Amino acid sequence: MGSNSFGTLLQITTWGESHGKAIGVVIDGCPAGLEISDEDIRKALKRRSPGNHPLTSPRQEPDLAEILSGVFEGKTTGAPISILIPNTHADSSKYDLVKHLLKPGHANYTYLEKYGIFDHRGGGRASARETACRVAAGAIAQKLLNHFGVSCVAYLAQVENIHADVDLSNLDHIASSSIFCPDPLKEEEMKQKIAEAQESGDSLGAVIGFVALGLPAGLGDPVYEKLEANLAKAMLSIPATKGFEIGSGFASSSMQGSSHNDAFFCEGGKVMTRTNHAGGVLGGISTGMPLLGSIAFKPTSSIYKEKETLSLDKQPSVFHLPSGSKHDPCVAIRAVPVVEAMLALVLADALLLNRSSRLFI
Repeated sequence: MGSNSFGTLLQITTWGESHGKAIGVVIDGCPAGLEISDEDIRKALKRRSPGNHPLTSPRQEPDLAEILSGVFEGKTTGAPISILIPNTHADSSKYDLVKHLLKPGHANYTYLEKYGIFDHRGGGRASARETACRVAAGAIAQKLLNHFGVSCVAYLAQVENIHADVDLSNLDHIASSSIFCPDPLKEEEMKQKIAEAQESGDSLGAVIGFVALGLPAGLGDPVYEKLEANLAKAMLSIPATKGFEIGSGFASSSMQGSSHNDAFFCEGGKVMTRTNHAGGVLGGISTGMPLLGSIAFKPTSSIYKEKETLSLDKQPSVFHLPSGSKHDPCVAIRAVPVVEAMLALVLADALLLNRSSRLFI
């Protein structure tokens, strides 16, 4: 199985399965001299870990990540950074009861078609458990971005028809929200909708928004390494994603050029735009304006309602989750720090690449 690595200069490779002994990530290309600790990684992972909210999976994973290499006396050495995250609360017995069925909305059918084998224990490699590795790597990428004055934040922007009103000037408030929604009133409505779906044995999809501030102009490379193209690949590699937008996104298709084009002006010697329909990117290269986008997440595939399916020998059957199964009623809640991590990884890689774009920069 290939394609377990992401990035160019700052590259990550993740490994491990949902119900294996451990998962982990190797980060290569991180410059030497960056201060990092186990606690930095664990703090980031805590936001993604299950069992921390009544509207997330009750699976208890403390995610006590351990840095095995690449850091000496609290600083990166330039060598590959290896991080280990043990799996401590995986009950595979529940999955043994349905391993003979094709799970609606899951990857066991496609994995079986491609590889002829599938680790049915919690989804194996296809499980969102893998995203803990991304969050661990993202903590290092964000540390690197901090050095350049760049901040990344993601937030729960929409659940069903409930849209959050976002004040992008207050990133601290967005990051500190209890389920990562920056609008307290809309957050309560979102909670209620998710709780209702959970109570009925169903699930909900959602939209996660992201923003990066302090990004310099000039990041990204035409034609095939456009900044938004790499962001799209990063975000759509996250499990359960079904759509990506940058700036005004799909709404741009119903606009006129006179309203969509962002007018330039100069303030304090800095080139800016009066609007930001482009989302901070023109021609695949950052403009220096806030980088804005959003990602659509489908409803959680694991639900308690029965669903028509097939057995592995292609016989009609009915799938229902075994009693005691542990799943999120809305995967987007715990996906917020994953989106942040992938955003940070793309931008950190782009910053490092940009340092080789001309002789003097």
